[in-house]
Amino acid sequence: MSVNYTAEQVKMMTVAYTENPSRETVEKLSEDLDKSIKSIIGKLSREGVYKKTVYKTKTGETPVTKKQIVQDIADLLEIDYKDLAGLVKSPKPELKNLLGGLGHYDSLEKENS
Repeated sequence: MSVNYTAEQVKMMTVAYTENPSRETVEKLSEDLDKSIKSIIGKLSREGVYKKTVYKTKTGETPVTKKQIVQDIADLLEIDYKDLAGLVKSPKPELKNLLGGLGHYDSLEKENS
């Protein structure tokens, strides 16, 4: 079995990534070590230091599915989700407005921040 990374390279990678856990660091390590980005991410993951980037929407919010919003509406109204399942086809801004009208969306956004 061949060794892809020396102990020195692993130490350098983990230190660099721990100090600045970002995609840019991964790209720089990829260039410096002449390895693919996937290889770098894989090694950092096996070392237990890689942190998956959390997706944010264009507005900087943590994404919430329409299904989750409808589930929250059903919970607030204390009715079964199945009774509101058709709302999932509604546009997301309208669902957010409905949830906000029920006085809950602001607290939902704070929970996801």
